[in-house]
Amino acid sequence: MASLPYMTNIMPNADASRNTTSPLVVAVAYDGLCTFEFGVAVEVFGLARPEMGAGWYRFAVAGIDGGEMRATGGFRFVVDGGLELLSQVDTIIVPGWRGIETPVPTDLCEALKDAHARGARVLSICSGVFVLAAAGLLAGKRATTHWHYTDVLKERYPDVDVTPDVLYVDEGEILTSAGSAAGLDLCLYLVRRDFGTAAANMVARRLVVPPHRDGGQAQFITQAVPRPHEGGRLGPLLDYMRANLDGDHSVAALAKHAGMSNRTLLRRFEAATGMTPARWLLAARLTRARDLLESSEASIEKVAELSGFLTTATLRHHFRKRFATTPAAYKEAFGKSQRQARRDLA
Repeated sequence: MASLPYMTNIMPNADASRNTTSPLVVAVAYDGLCTFEFGVAVEVFGLARPEMGAGWYRFAVAGIDGGEMRATGGFRFVVDGGLELLSQVDTIIVPGWRGIETPVPTDLCEALKDAHARGARVLSICSGVFVLAAAGLLAGKRATTHWHYTDVLKERYPDVDVTPDVLYVDEGEILTSAGSAAGLDLCLYLVRRDFGTAAANMVARRLVVPPHRDGGQAQFITQAVPRPHEGGRLGPLLDYMRANLDGDHSVAALAKHAGMSNRTLLRRFEAATGMTPARWLLAARLTRARDLLESSEASIEKVAELSGFLTTATLRHHFRKRFATTPAAYKEAFGKSQRQARRDLA
């Protein structure tokens, strides 16, 4: 007997031991599925993690095509249901798309819009952003995708604020990532948003990846590879800057510390990081400030001091510009989500 492509309300990919009230994450699958991007979603949300407690995510796969479906590389796969699964979901992941010139089915667009209207979060990895855009979910919002596709996205969807030089963009209930591996950054970010820094660090440790990467995808676009001896000098310089975020990091001071001329320092720093020293330093300070707001009881004034901004006004200005919220509001919202997460995991 030929096997059915899916069986409604049966979830062979789900862990039956998980709490049925825990958040349900559903990955959209399709013929021509992007294998790596789908694997990212499975690794973060689909594996049993008993150390996280009963409130950890549930995971299922929704197939959008009838008949046999294959992933890149020729894999055939079984799904848990069809688009009806999106009616009961908390988070939807669109792991790439089978081709940016391939039309997105109307029923998928409608299912995504309905789910989002009901309060579901929608996350895309790499070319999956074209599915979200086709569904009208990105109009008037910031979004990103692989640098290879950003110009096409801008041209095709001029109402989308395409941000090309970041690893991911969080617009609240709509989240988009850059190239394939940046999907891992975004998924870990979502774990941190839902369950806190410690949980995200634990998942990252299991995956043997950093829980957070600084910088944006500009550093991965084709460019000259720094010579080994340059990396040997820039590595200690970056460590020095991280350890002294409130220090004098003018180009002249950094060049002197690295034993280079100003011009050489600027050229090699940007070749290695994709950013100027000032931009890298701002990103490092914001990362430190965000970590402190999430994991410590320090006052906003102390956070500003420890992250190198020195004054609360400077911290507020840059934090609002980058994250569209204030440090105090972020600390309160994050604390509230963590209290709820602890209750869910209990």
